[in-house]
Formats: sequence, C-alpha cells, structure tokens
Amino acid sequence: MALRPIDLAREHGLSTQAVRNYEEAGILPPAERSPYGYRQYGERHAVALRAFLALLPGHGHRAAGAILCAVNTGESEEALRLIDDSHALLAEDRRTLDAVRTALDHLPPRQPAATEPAQPTVTQPAATEPAQPAQPAVAESEFTHIGPLAHRLGLRPATLREWERAGLVTPSRDARTGYRTYTPDQVRELLIAEQLRRGGHGLARTAEILHRLRSAGHPDAVRPTLAAWQDRLTARGRALLSGAAALDLYLNQPQEP
Repeated sequence: MALRPIDLAREHGLSTQAVRNYEEAGILPPAERSPYGYRQYGERHAVALRAFLALLPGHGHRAAGAILCAVNTGESEEALRLIDDSHALLAEDRRTLDAVRTALDHLPPRQPAATEPAQPTVTQPAATEPAQPAQPAVAESEFTHIGPLAHRLGLRPATLREWERAGLVTPSRDARTGYRTYTPDQVRELLIAEQLRRGGHGLARTAEILHRLRSAGHPDAVRPTLAAWQDRLTARGRALLSGAAALDLYLNQPQEP
C-alpha cells in the first residue's frame, strides 16, 4: 500500500516537510515515485520512522539519525557500534552519579571556625585596654594554594581560574604573595564541582548546586538534585530499551519490492 508523506506525518504529529527532510538525510529509505513524480512510501518507511522517533529519547537526534542511516546503507555493524556507544555513555553517567554521591558521603568534616577567647571581666574603661588582634576563622596552615588544589583535582590551574570567573568559588588572596588561597570548605565544594562537571553539568548549573549547598549548610542540600539526575538516567535507560525494540522491528521488516 502506497503511503503519502502526509500519511507518515499525521501518525506522529509531524509536518510533511519533516518527513521529506528525514528521507533526504538518509533516516528513511528512498521513496518510490509515482508516474507524476510524487513520493510514495510503504510500510517499511513507516516502521523506519517509528524506529527513529523511538531512538530519539535515549540516543539524541544526531546518534539516532546516524543509526538509521547506517542501517539503510547496509552498515549494520556501524549501527550496533553507535548503539553500544550510547549504552557506554549511560553507564559512565551512572558511575559519575555514584562518584558524586560517594564524594558527598566521604567529604572531610567541616572544621568549626576558631573563635576569640573569652576576655576576663575588668573594671577599667574599655578604652584603656590594649587592642586585641582578630582571630582568623581558619588557621593559615589550613589554606590550600591553587597549584596543589589543581593537582588534587586533576585539573589545570587555568581551569580553577575559569571556575572562579564563573562564580563557583571565590578564593582569598595571600596578603604577602597575592596568591589565591582556598579554605577547607572551598576545597570541599570544588571536589563536588569536579564530580558534577564529569556528570555533564555546565558551570552555571554547578554554581547553582554549590549555592544551594552553601545556603543549606550541609551536603544533603544537593540530594534532591542527585535524585532528579537518577530519574533522568533511569528514563534514558528505559528509552534505550524502547528504541532497541523499535529498531529490531525495523531490522526484521522485509524489503518491499
């Protein structure tokens, strides 16, 4: 039975131009032509389009298109390799999520800020007391400089400076040398930032997560974000399964005369 572009388009709420574009891109097999030059599609084209649309949520447009193009040109091994790549990426994302959770669970404990020692009660006017120097919130030995921190994170110092410009962290400056210095809390935040970066989060999203962490004052502040991340990975896994089932139907579709 001959199908028109509009017949394929209506099933999925697409435009006829989208169907023609998919054919031109190789996602659909070439259409037959009527004596008047009109495109004529068949059931194989309908199954191919269903397969492509089923692959989209799990693989993305570029990979899904490449998979169908490979199938349509007889390069089945290439199609399977592309599918393997998407599954490998999902597995890596799962490992990254686990790493972020582990980083949260094993972050070094916060050190309480040092406070000024209590002063004895005196009877003299306060103006006659010698000035007492303010106590630093963090001991000087607890500061980390940019070089050792970059080495610990496996990054270049230039990357940490880029993160600073993006608002992930604002280090202090050594009064004598002018070098950047990072407190233990800032090191904790950057450890989380590095895990989030590996998980595919951009700098703006990472800065937002770190802001939530600072506002809540506890790593549990990012737990909802990680739960949503887990949900997205689960949805991708299910989508990969659905796409594989639809592609299998297409691979088993008989060639039309």
